[in-house]
Amino acid sequence: MNEETTAEAPESLGIHQILELLPHRYPLLLIDRVVDIHGDESGVGIKNVTFNEPQFQGHFPENPVFPGVLLVEAMAQTAGVIAARMQPKGSQRKVFFTTIDKAKFRRPVIPGDRVEFHVAKKARKRDIYWYACRALVDGALVCEAELSVMIGA
Repeated sequence: MNEETTAEAPESLGIHQILELLPHRYPLLLIDRVVDIHGDESGVGIKNVTFNEPQFQGHFPENPVFPGVLLVEAMAQTAGVIAARMQPKGSQRKVFFTTIDKAKFRRPVIPGDRVEFHVAKKARKRDIYWYACRALVDGALVCEAELSVMIGA
């Protein structure tokens, strides 16, 4: 494999790398992996939804539905990981969720679902990144939004 091919290969990050890039911890760290990363252009966050997560105690115990606000937060975390990776090693700068637009929820997400958060960069200006995001379960669209994240002090 030559150097040019290696540079273009998509990257994947596991939970330990995500923990290095994001300040979130349980119960608010919502992504398990980020795969198919192409620089700061795009990537796919993975969330395995399980019944034993704390939000299902109240949303809703008899008919558990993953809260839409957490779907949006998981999209932002995926975008944040992709943007934060562009910082120099050892950088103390943090990533912040800054805007959300055009959020639409298409169908419920339930325990047992594997959600894929597809994020694609729309623009970048200095330390602010804008992404178009789609959440899919088994290839079906469950949520979509446009959001931005900022790398700050």
